[in-house]
Amino acid sequence: MIKKSFTSIILLITIAAFAYSQSAINHSVITFKIKNLGINTNGTIGGLHADIHFNPADLTASTLTASVEVNTLNTDNSERDDHLKSESFFDLAKYPRITLKSVSFKHKSGNNYTGVFDLTIKDQTKPVEIPFTYVENGNSQSFNGNFKINRLDFGIGSHSMIMSDEVFISINAEAVK
Repeated sequence: MIKKSFTSIILLITIAAFAYSQSAINHSVITFKIKNLGINTNGTIGGLHADIHFNPADLTASTLTASVEVNTLNTDNSERDDHLKSESFFDLAKYPRITLKSVSFKHKSGNNYTGVFDLTIKDQTKPVEIPFTYVENGNSQSFNGNFKINRLDFGIGSHSMIMSDEVFISINAEAVK
């Protein structure tokens, strides 16, 4: 009886700790933009899951990990979306998620910060620096950042005369603390 109660208590503590560490994303919009034939092609990607422990008063102890689902990629053109999800670009069948994991944070001024993150796409991990704003409002926290990557660094497509190598990404997310 005591062993069963002890096991139940440990299980409840573990579940409570796990539930506490997860951040509930209320709202998120992740957009990207790339030049194709000299024209901006825009899209979105969703399925954001995040574990956020961000404390402006203790940046060295702050962490943020996040991932998105490649199958949610949307450019408002189903043929292009299917091509982007193919083996030639994101290879959805083999790499269904894109992940981001914080390495460090710096405070710039006011609500402005910079984070260094390990970005992993198609098993290629590269550091990216993301300037962002952080705002607390009651029980919610919002993160808004913009950055660019070179798609070739992550094996997305190949060299092209018609498609830019630079991809501009914007992340806007609101989470419950």
